[in-house]
Amino acid sequence: MLVEAVYLKYNYDFRDYTGASQKRRILVAMREMECETVSSLQAKVMHEPDGFAQLLQYLTIPVTEMFRDPEYWLAVREQVVPFLKTYPSLKIWVAGCSTGEEVYSLAILLQEEGLLERAIIYATDINPESLEAARRGVFKLDAMRLYTENYQKAGGKRAFSDYYTAAYDGALFDRTLVENVTFADHSLATDSVFSETHFVSCRNVLIYFNRKLQDRVLGLFHESLCYRGFLGLGSKESIDFSSYANRFDVLARRERIFRKGAA
Repeated sequence: MLVEAVYLKYNYDFRDYTGASQKRRILVAMREMECETVSSLQAKVMHEPDGFAQLLQYLTIPVTEMFRDPEYWLAVREQVVPFLKTYPSLKIWVAGCSTGEEVYSLAILLQEEGLLERAIIYATDINPESLEAARRGVFKLDAMRLYTENYQKAGGKRAFSDYYTAAYDGALFDRTLVENVTFADHSLATDSVFSETHFVSCRNVLIYFNRKLQDRVLGLFHESLCYRGFLGLGSKESIDFSSYANRFDVLARRERIFRKGAA
């Protein structure tokens, strides 16, 4: 099986990703990599130098935007930030950061709330190309209109255009936003806890995992978070049916923001 072979050779574990989304992504990879069968795709991935790097781009298709689901960001600003302001220093983990849109969104929000200078942000993903794109911080110019609307709905306090300049056929975001960001390779499927954190944001990642892997990941987040730390998930994600449901309190149910339980 392809995913088993990938795990054994490259130690990238996709075995507990949901079958439907994985099947779609493998079919896209077969078409784009000009392989008529899964067997021929596997042979290419196992034996050609760039084969696995190509496949990884399809198995980890980034679907993201800045200030996606603005109501989530507004809830972070209004309900999480007041607690974060009580700490002398902050550690924040953006897990599954993809190409970085969420990292820059969070950095903008923290800067506007006077927290960016005292925050260390860990931005992690399993895709090296996505991480490199996140480090560059150059996004499509034609996306700025949507991102501006999202930012405004999320309670933005400035003109969104203040944060970027048009360059390199894209929008280059202010480098000071990521001075305290560490971009790092990390697999939620195989790696351990990243660091003790006050806030973990992992949005629209769990939907691609089966129940077993979701529980593993929620366990990582629970262990990573400090006493009464905060967890933010995607709009279609929940902890309700996980083995960690009783270990988090609901802070904002509709916006999927939780707080580590006191017990």
